[in-house]
Amino acid sequence: MEWEKAKNYILVAFILLNVGLAILLFWEQRRFTMTTDRDRNIHVVLGQNNINLYTIPIRNFQPMRPLDISGFYYDTEEILAIFFEDPSQAEHVYDPIREHFRKGYSELTISNGLISFDFDVRGLGYPHHIYGQITHEEAAALSADFIDIHFPDFVHDITFEWGDGIRRIYRQRYRGRLIYSNFAEFYITSHGIEWIDMMFGQVIGHVREPQMIFAPDEVLLTFMQQVRARAMEEPIFINAIDLVYMQEYQSVQPGSYHPAVPTYRIFIEGSADAPYLINAFTNRMRL
Repeated sequence: MEWEKAKNYILVAFILLNVGLAILLFWEQRRFTMTTDRDRNIHVVLGQNNINLYTIPIRNFQPMRPLDISGFYYDTEEILAIFFEDPSQAEHVYDPIREHFRKGYSELTISNGLISFDFDVRGLGYPHHIYGQITHEEAAALSADFIDIHFPDFVHDITFEWGDGIRRIYRQRYRGRLIYSNFAEFYITSHGIEWIDMMFGQVIGHVREPQMIFAPDEVLLTFMQQVRARAMEEPIFINAIDLVYMQEYQSVQPGSYHPAVPTYRIFIEGSADAPYLINAFTNRMRL
């Protein structure tokens, strides 16, 4: 009988403990969640300053950890193998300030961490020639072929028309979050892929404790302060906001690494390729 009572007491205590933990979890989540009132207020304040918010701000702003990423240094042989079918036939061109390789009219350069490859568009481009104006679907197929083979953990981020062609930007995705500073950008015309620019460090992982990040409405107030003068001249339309990782300090020294920090991106109409970037830890805009 005494044992039965003890088991009942233990069961009740266990249930109360779980209820208590659930309540604590609820309040913790609520603490880092945008309320309807805050959402309404930021819309009003922005509107009063000629800034129109045509997207739903991020609701959750739980503490996040920075992400350690290596500097932008590469294995040259691996890079050559990506762009040249037979790397041994690529001529190493003397250049005192950058690594420079050439085969026919195709050229590869690596300078300050930026990899640039210009395809021989006098021939077929990569991987084939398209007759007539390039479409977004054709540009997507060409760039996706390259990404799927060489950088399968990169995903499409932004596409926009530029000159006679289309530019498509891919970024590395790590545990569901884009790394803004690890990118591959394609310029594609009716000739095929004309050039690719890319830069990336090796992801080491999360090695620090979570830190508080600023709420989306606080970040939008910082954005408003920075663009207020421009907004008085013509209205600004915000069409997207998200959170990415970005290395603010970069190095090309082997063995170096720097943290990539959570960063808000604010996209406005007419500037799809150049979002405003605000450090989520400090609420400071990257100028």
